[in-house]
Amino acid sequence: MRTPLAIILCAFPTLVAASDWNTRADDQPLSTAELREQLVGNTLVFFDNGQSVYAVNGEYSYTYGEGSTWLGHYELKEDGVACTTFVTGSTRCDLIVQSGTRLTLITEDGLRFPIRDIIPTE
Repeated sequence: MRTPLAIILCAFPTLVAASDWNTRADDQPLSTAELREQLVGNTLVFFDNGQSVYAVNGEYSYTYGEGSTWLGHYELKEDGVACTTFVTGSTRCDLIVQSGTRLTLITEDGLRFPIRDIIPTE
């Protein structure tokens, strides 16, 4: 049984340094400028139809494929890390890497979620 992406993404609040991520040899973390270019003002669409929105004003939302949504604010860090503080108070950081021809989100516990599409939202 597959675990929905958003449950996994929201369940791990511990911050981890980028050097501890479960990366592969061909993964290239984005620079802060590249991370900003790929995320800010865009919607990232995952293969399970979940969508992460990184608004220009710093607001973040993750909408599950079936429609429910988590809200928060994000901060872009060095070495391809995007951290989100949700309205519930929980915090999560994800590593975004260029992996082959697409971007991939890696959770703090090493789960990998390739990004299907990047759609401008603003």
